[in-house]
Amino acid sequence: MPKKIWAVLLCLVLLLGITACAQSSTEEPQSSGKEKITFVLDWVPNTNHTGVYVAQELGYFDEAGLEVEVIQPPEGGALPLVAAGKAEFCVSFQEEIAAALTSNSPLDVVAVGTILQHNTSGIISLKEDNILSPKDMEGKVYATWDTPIEKAILSQVITKDGGNYEKVKLVPSTVTDIISALQSDVDAVWIYYGWDGIATEVKGLETNFFALKDIESVLDFYTPVIAAGQDYLKENADTAKKFLAAVAQGYEYAIAKPEEAAKILVKYAPEVDMEIAIASQKYLANQYKAEVERWGYIDQERWDSFYDWMYENKLIPIKLEAGAGFTNEYLPE
Repeated sequence: MPKKIWAVLLCLVLLLGITACAQSSTEEPQSSGKEKITFVLDWVPNTNHTGVYVAQELGYFDEAGLEVEVIQPPEGGALPLVAAGKAEFCVSFQEEIAAALTSNSPLDVVAVGTILQHNTSGIISLKEDNILSPKDMEGKVYATWDTPIEKAILSQVITKDGGNYEKVKLVPSTVTDIISALQSDVDAVWIYYGWDGIATEVKGLETNFFALKDIESVLDFYTPVIAAGQDYLKENADTAKKFLAAVAQGYEYAIAKPEEAAKILVKYAPEVDMEIAIASQKYLANQYKAEVERWGYIDQERWDSFYDWMYENKLIPIKLEAGAGFTNEYLPE
């Protein structure tokens, strides 16, 4: 082929290449068109969070036009992130919200739904230690987080049960493995039964457990909850409702199909023990809604009673107004 034709062809190829590069450099990145939401966990993924992962896996967020990113909490906690507008929703706790509302630099946050209908936390111990009720903690070693609210709650239930709180041996310790802790020098640990209690069952440990709410009704507070910033909710009410509707759908699925839901959780968090996840999910299937009709619903009387108790026990510096710190407005009907 003559050199002139080769030269012409080469020019055409270069021209086409330059044109293609110019077009690709000016094209905007493809957008999903979905509203982006960042959801911050309170700890490592577990069955408290299953409904969110189900909504992710089964397309409930997609159907609602949402793109949801689930992230671990920063060192400073999830609530400040939400209050600062760096995330839209997070997992929190009723007592944490009270502290946020009454601090020297208050955070304008609010619970928009509860994950569990009742407080499933309490004290667990090996059966051989014979701790059947709070007063039996006298003379025993208790692994404490060393927080004022924890100590106030323990003092109340032990005293009500006829025991002496001062006789409990408090040893500061952050327990991450309940099985190992109970087989060490620790006699009693505060746990959420839906995960750690179930874990002891699965692993064949014989234990005793008493729930705090069964000793003192005011301790049936809401934990954990989903929280958001007030400003975000005011400006994005429809989006908040879509998000919570999808999440509620995820928890309804977990209630109806706990084993399948547990497998979805483990898909997103493969480090989770599958056997414990399935057993935990079956337990929580009866706890997500318990006796109420709507997942996420918060009863104002119970909510306010616990805040009154916190104020009376000097755990918060000011008395909160009735209904402060939560709303059911964004939950699906």
